[in-house]
Amino acid sequence: MEQNDEMKPELLLNRELSWLEFNRRVLDEADNQAHPLLERLKFLAIFSSNLDEFFMIHVPGMQDRNLEESGKQTAERTFSASLTAIKERLEPMLGALSDSYREITEELFKHDIRILKFSDLHEVHRERLRTHFEEEMLSVLTPLAVDPGHPFPHISNQSISLAVVLRNPDINKELFARVKIPGKPALSRLIPVPGHGSHFVLSEDVITSNIARLFPGMEIIGCHPFRVTRDYDLEYHEENAESVLGMVEETLTMRRKGALVRLEIEKGMPESVQDRLMEELEARDEQTYFVDGPLSLNDFFFLTNLNFPELRDEPFTPAIPAALQGGADLFNAILDGDILLHHPYQSFGCVTEFLRKAAEDPQVLTIKHTLYRTSDNSPILKALIQAAENGKQVACLVELKARFDEENNINWAKLLEGAGVHVVYGLPNLKTHSKVTLVVRKEPDGLRRYLHIGTGNYNPKTAAVYTDIGILTCNKDLGADATELFNYLTGYARNIRYRKFLVAPHTLRSRLEEMVRRETDLHTAEKPGRIIAKMNALVDPALIKLLYEASQKGVQVDLLIRGMCCLRPGVPGLSENILVRSVIGRFLEHSRIFYFRNGGREEVYIGSADWMTRNLDRRVEVVTPVEDARLRKALLEDVLELTLRDNCQSWDLRPDGSYARNRPADGEARFSVQEELLARFA
Repeated sequence: MEQNDEMKPELLLNRELSWLEFNRRVLDEADNQAHPLLERLKFLAIFSSNLDEFFMIHVPGMQDRNLEESGKQTAERTFSASLTAIKERLEPMLGALSDSYREITEELFKHDIRILKFSDLHEVHRERLRTHFEEEMLSVLTPLAVDPGHPFPHISNQSISLAVVLRNPDINKELFARVKIPGKPALSRLIPVPGHGSHFVLSEDVITSNIARLFPGMEIIGCHPFRVTRDYDLEYHEENAESVLGMVEETLTMRRKGALVRLEIEKGMPESVQDRLMEELEARDEQTYFVDGPLSLNDFFFLTNLNFPELRDEPFTPAIPAALQGGADLFNAILDGDILLHHPYQSFGCVTEFLRKAAEDPQVLTIKHTLYRTSDNSPILKALIQAAENGKQVACLVELKARFDEENNINWAKLLEGAGVHVVYGLPNLKTHSKVTLVVRKEPDGLRRYLHIGTGNYNPKTAAVYTDIGILTCNKDLGADATELFNYLTGYARNIRYRKFLVAPHTLRSRLEEMVRRETDLHTAEKPGRIIAKMNALVDPALIKLLYEASQKGVQVDLLIRGMCCLRPGVPGLSENILVRSVIGRFLEHSRIFYFRNGGREEVYIGSADWMTRNLDRRVEVVTPVEDARLRKALLEDVLELTLRDNCQSWDLRPDGSYARNRPADGEARFSVQEELLARFA
């Protein structure tokens, strides 16, 4: 491939189909007998939740790209063809989902965890659930007639509804109505059978079995569940916004009106009802899916927390790094040397303790923090509030445009402001996705800056199930870069030159491209080049092109990509020196680590950015070099190389875009990187 060649489309895998292949790997774990039974159910719920996000975000984004790249008519044809390709790829997975659900629930039945039909219950239990319906459910249900005087109602995103067909016996006329099934907090999807803590009936089944109470005097002909998914890919018009907060709040009120992107219909619905729903909702054939089993299995996450320890993963206690054990003073420990944190194997409590100590320490003058996502009851943000109340200068950039977390972040922003924290909401037309905390402390020899830089969100809940890397350091250059970064984020500074940090959208892309080219140029038979990159997604065409060129020169490129990957590995003459491996296991692989052999002068970087165009050009991302040789060695040997050894939870990407699960060869021992790290940190 010549340096000036344009990337040919056939050299890139389709990003949406690649994403579906990732979700196929998630679904496959539901059939993996190595997982306990409730963990297998969890993978079904994750698959379902992932699919909701795919339709809400990725499908509308695909349509937007088509409009940008071609005229309206061409874009419409392309979009329709893409929806058809997605449906063809997805329907066999949905069949496998139904099969797995039936198999798993049959196995759960043997352990007395049961999803029952209302009609199968003993009459005593049916009567108790009828009482529950009357007292707890009836008053929150609203039957909506559909006729010339009652237009077809708006169906909100991700809600399950009932299409009710009935007859007025006085005039012998068939009628149609819709009943929305409210979610939490109004109603729980899984309703316990009275007296049986692990027996449940689905809310739609209870309502269907008592639907006559909503339509007294009418003859019920049929009652059929359906579900709508809408476009959630919110557009922000920041140029004319008077305030980012007001803009996000206004945009959120519009999300329920997003265009329909998927209609799910429970298998067995009469064709006449199907046709009516599709007509009223303006749903295309390629947007309509028939589900053999319950809709919205993501609601079944609830079951995975039942108290059946023998059916769940064995619990573990995250380790504390040696430098922080035995009551060591945290700031002195960081002063003694950089500290590597590997979550969830090592405790995220080290990060919250860093913020808590900073909030309490009278020598700490200033705390600055970036927030993309966090938990509802965040100890991180409580520490920031405490610090402000203790008289410290505290600044927090709250990214209000963090998808699915907008409302949570708005609430936190208001709480922080009320406590005296200086809150800023990000930069126009950029999302701030970086994970950086800066603490300025007065010490005998002057001010010293302490940092936490990470690959994952400041969210204790996800830190327990996502693999991420963080570093605690007081490196002077990194501290100076962090100061410049926050001046850029909170003020009008437009510094785009940093000592060590690689910051998008200014220097990250150019530096990554430079390092890939450098590896290509330095490669010789005597000193072969090597790149190992671990991330969530690889989509950017420019970087893919450079990786192809590195492979053609002979550089070994090992890519650990959990999700989407548009690069085709293993193509003769193009990418035969590139391996793409994906690990799907107990924890969600989320860390971003980049290794370059660099002619023997090895460099390792960690940070918040995947190699996607949006991350490199439309977000504020921070990637930092790992300066400490001990930490570089640990990341290379104890993370990257261990991951490449995985032969039971890993999958390899093939040139056609499909994935093959790795299995131990004859005589080879079974090796799981996640199990190995759990054992090492035990």
